[in-house]
Amino acid sequence: MNIATADLCDLAEERGVAVQVAGRVLRSYGGVGAFGGPAATVCVRDDNVLVKQALGEPGDGRVLVVNGGGSDRCALLGDQLAARGVDHGWAGVILWGCIRDAAVVATLPLGVMALSTHPRRSAKRGAGTRGGVETFLGLSVHPGAWVYADADGIVVAREPLHAPG
Repeated sequence: MNIATADLCDLAEERGVAVQVAGRVLRSYGGVGAFGGPAATVCVRDDNVLVKQALGEPGDGRVLVVNGGGSDRCALLGDQLAARGVDHGWAGVILWGCIRDAAVVATLPLGVMALSTHPRRSAKRGAGTRGGVETFLGLSVHPGAWVYADADGIVVAREPLHAPG
């Protein structure tokens, strides 16, 4: 998908479509710098079991939006989970938290936006929720909302803003 969030914001304004915008707070770590698709949501705190479960399901071009509470105590995504996302057809992951294995993640054909890196792995208790409305960085992301990300920021809309194909 060839998208630019700046162009999508202009298009939304021309169409009268309301969008939410988060500026450049998260950093791009994946091998795909611009990505978008319908959102699937996860909320976890220092525990990535639900992230692993989600990325093990068919992604069908979706974007996994992970509310990790902005924690910098551990990583919620590493090279193995990112590869799992690629294998299952996810377009990307937007993570309000940390990743690890950044050098390897950068080589994978997956969009990954995250707060920072951290070498410590997360807990494996399975705590958290899936499929809820996740709020962070001034965004409220509903499952199925269209999420786009690139070097300029993140745009969320209730409907697709890009042309198919």
